[in-house]
Amino acid sequence: MRTINFTIILVLALLLFGCATESKSDIDAFKNQAAKQIYEGGMQALSKKNYDAAVQHFEALDTLYPFGEYAESGLINLVYAYYKNGDYAAAAAVAERYIHLYPTSSRVDYAYYLKAMANFEKGKTWLSKIYVRDPAARDLSSLQTAFVDFSELVTQFPKSKYAHDARNRMLYIRNLIARHELQVANFYLQHQAYVAAANRAAYIVEHLEGTPQVVEALKIMVKAYTALGDVKQANDALSVLKHSYPNVKI
Repeated sequence: MRTINFTIILVLALLLFGCATESKSDIDAFKNQAAKQIYEGGMQALSKKNYDAAVQHFEALDTLYPFGEYAESGLINLVYAYYKNGDYAAAAAVAERYIHLYPTSSRVDYAYYLKAMANFEKGKTWLSKIYVRDPAARDLSSLQTAFVDFSELVTQFPKSKYAHDARNRMLYIRNLIARHELQVANFYLQHQAYVAAANRAAYIVEHLEGTPQVVEALKIMVKAYTALGDVKQANDALSVLKHSYPNVKI
């Protein structure tokens, strides 16, 4: 057992050493280049949509010339390169660093936008690639973070050229969250977890007003409270449904 453990530790150590050596060698390749040369190489890689190479150039620029004349432009382009390369966590993290370092930059609204888009895409990727039998187990935290990020952009920079798209994406995320909550409510209703079903449906009605899922949420509340024997709550939900949506069949 000790031999096996030692072998595993040795393999892990070699892997870590290899990664560190590779990272060091990536930076070493740029050590004899001026900041302008590295920056232009990164921009050329971006123009060719070679995002791996762009990331390497802008990472090297950030490491070797963090306070040079190309530092700010290189950093925002690093965010974009990460984003286009599908490294959404790195894109969001570097965007946050850019915002902290250059809060008065003319491109800070773009940094907010890229940060929001990184979390937006990360959330969509997670939902599209992972199948979960229990919808309540799905994690919408990245999309919820993106909603907050878009909201910050719209609030702080209402005239930004990215604000219109941000507002549309906020509506999309809100509807997506409502669909998720409705799916969870239906799941609980089908499994006779009536309290949980009613609570999830009530969340949609109270916090996601205006989404298409409100009608079905009210119907679930009626069914769940009826099953629980809570006549008052069931009648209240039914009354709201009839008053707000008179043409809906119950």
